[in-house]
Amino acid sequence: MKELVTGEAVVVDLAEARLASRAVALALDALVQAAALLGAVFGISALLGRADDQLLGALGLLAVVGALLGYPVTMETLTRGRTLGKMALGLRAVRDDGGPLRLRHALVRGLVGIVELWATAGGVALIASLVSRRGKRLGDVFAGTLVVRERTPDTGAGPIPMPPGCAGWAAGLQLTGLPDHLALSARQLLARRGQLRLQAWEATTRQLATAVAAQVSP
Repeated sequence: MKELVTGEAVVVDLAEARLASRAVALALDALVQAAALLGAVFGISALLGRADDQLLGALGLLAVVGALLGYPVTMETLTRGRTLGKMALGLRAVRDDGGPLRLRHALVRGLVGIVELWATAGGVALIASLVSRRGKRLGDVFAGTLVVRERTPDTGAGPIPMPPGCAGWAAGLQLTGLPDHLALSARQLLARRGQLRLQAWEATTRQLATAVAAQVSP
């Protein structure tokens, strides 16, 4: 677990993704990218097989850029840090402060990933992750990001019952203004109830509740 401080100064523990789960997620994404690239190449060949070689070369280069760079950057930007591989493994890339990824973060991760993941067959990424105390690859280091686990182990504690008299209030809550990183922090904190000391649990819960209350209505 890595202690992070959110933008609302709430200290929470985010579960850093293990190297094995990150490797599997990257392998799944690589399969998706390879399939997309092969499909694009075959499609270009079938439709423009007799076209000028320069045109075919340009379209082929565009397909490579789209598969290797466009896919991860677009996915991580639109889904706030997830790709198909990360979705399958329950992972998400977040900023070092726990906030959601933006285009610039995804672009840096994607550009560096072409070198450390594809040009070196993942060798550089593996070495960087082993050396880094937080398991970061170079793309994470330059972008200021971290891959965490969204899915937390089932503690067996069961769901938290709704306090009496709060059902009507909860039904009318507007959560559209709640930032992704606060929602993730709340979910992970609730999943760890029973694992924290009572004093730490109560203090962290109060801090997080105050931060969440400022973002929801009524």
